[in-house]
Amino acid sequence: MEKAKVFFTEELTADALQKIYRALGVSLPGKVAVKISTGEPGGHNFLQPAMIAPLVKELNGTIVECNTAYEGRRNTTAAHWETMKEHGFMDIAPCDIMDEDGDLSLPVTGGKQLKENFVGAHLDNYDSILMLSHFKGHPMGGLGGALKNMSIGIASSRGKQWIHTSGSGETSFDALMNADHNSFLESMADACQAVIAHVGGENIVYINVANRLSVDCDCCAAPAEPEMADIGIFASLDPVAVDQACIDAVYASPDPGKAALIERMESRNGIHTIETAAELGLGTREYEIIHI
Repeated sequence: MEKAKVFFTEELTADALQKIYRALGVSLPGKVAVKISTGEPGGHNFLQPAMIAPLVKELNGTIVECNTAYEGRRNTTAAHWETMKEHGFMDIAPCDIMDEDGDLSLPVTGGKQLKENFVGAHLDNYDSILMLSHFKGHPMGGLGGALKNMSIGIASSRGKQWIHTSGSGETSFDALMNADHNSFLESMADACQAVIAHVGGENIVYINVANRLSVDCDCCAAPAEPEMADIGIFASLDPVAVDQACIDAVYASPDPGKAALIERMESRNGIHTIETAAELGLGTREYEIIHI
């Protein structure tokens, strides 16, 4: 497999976000879903509406999310709508909670752990997706980028439990927290396979914004403050390459504050999701950086 192209800019602005999307040289067809994390109330590291608004508008996109599988203010549709409003997303674009009307099952082909994946039923209302991800750490996955946004992020509330427990059918929070870890990481890659096959790989593009690099996810109500400086924006047509590029940039950073994020990624074996996604043929870990 030839090297993937990963575009990069250190500039973290709305204008840079538009420029890096255009650098990809594609035009997302039809009705465009812009998949973000709306962020758990209390946290403040999620991608800010003012930064993403011009690109979402350019794409005539709809901001999409799914409900969570843990207690908080995004685990019910009613509470999640309030959070989306409170965080300012409803002021910049149409929004959609994709599992508000239930979910649908997608087959997983050749997966390590899963045979099916449950996603928000409204996914079928869209022709293409901008996977607009905040790259950062994660308490369980080690890191969160394009692959996590596409797997856990597009999964319905039931689907999130399904992925966390590797399709065991267990629904208790204890089961979710105590499931086999590497199986969970592999299940995220499996879920990505199902989404890409369903939507069409040519109809999905990936942008990772590597700022506010906390060790914690935007799903945390009280995330740790970042210990390292912002890096920039990465974009690719390859989800494996864009996540790998972000990880490599963290390691290559001269900032000594990177140690906390590296520890989080390594202690949770975060790279295993990327390794598995590459094994499943979802992309390549070999890439070239193109500065814009």
